[in-house]
Amino acid sequence: MDLIKAAENTFAAAKQYPAFKAGDTVTVHYKIVEGNKERIQQFRGVVLQKKGTGSGATFTVRKMSGNIGVERIFPFSSPYIDTIEVNKLGRVRRAKIFYLRGLTGKKARIQEKRIKLGLEETAATEE
Repeated sequence: MDLIKAAENTFAAAKQYPAFKAGDTVTVHYKIVEGNKERIQQFRGVVLQKKGTGSGATFTVRKMSGNIGVERIFPFSSPYIDTIEVNKLGRVRRAKIFYLRGLTGKKARIQEKRIKLGLEETAATEE
């Protein structure tokens, strides 16, 4: 097993994505191939889980389209992922928030994590 992981790490060129976890709202820009044309589509939603390690690692994003919940599983090693943006940091107490599937309306909201700025950062923003 360790030989397989070592081989994956040497040959697979890992992309650098921002750090995010379950509860965060992210926008995934991914490529869609239609015939001979290629375009980039966005999928914005809440991260339900991060799963696995190495080249088999995936993450699940859920969004509401109308009144219907849409979930999509993205592999981290997918060549179709262009960029990942973290829009909001969520405050949840679980690593996998599947309970969100059963909630609707205001109950499905996730509390946003507030980040305190240090003294150096506040002085820089005031200038």
